[in-house]
Amino acid sequence: QVRLVESGGGLVQPGGSLRLSCVTSGSGPTIQPVGWHRQGPGKERELVASIRRSGVTTYAPSVKGRFTISRDNAKNAVYLQMNSLKPEDTAGYYCKGSGLFGGDYWGQGTQVTVST
Repeated sequence: QVRLVESGGGLVQPGGSLRLSCVTSGSGPTIQPVGWHRQGPGKERELVASIRRSGVTTYAPSVKGRFTISRDNAKNAVYLQMNSLKPEDTAGYYCKGSGLFGGDYWGQGTQVTVST
């Protein structure tokens, strides 16, 4: 069974940077990573950034200009470069994927904590 695997989270000081990665693992019908969502404490999950196979991107207003999403179609992977991180960026970050035969899929999440 194919699943999405995130990595790259951690603890960083305000103003710092992190790079998240999302790749697929396992065998079976393909899942294509399409973007990143996040969920902070006591908050609903929200879209951070998405990217189409064509490269067209969408960003949440709160991260535009600071975060950059990219993809590697050959590796079936998406990445999220996060710069100028703020305490309010603290959240679990989840990779979202689209199934070959439809449906949405989620990774297990990676924690990003921005704090002194």
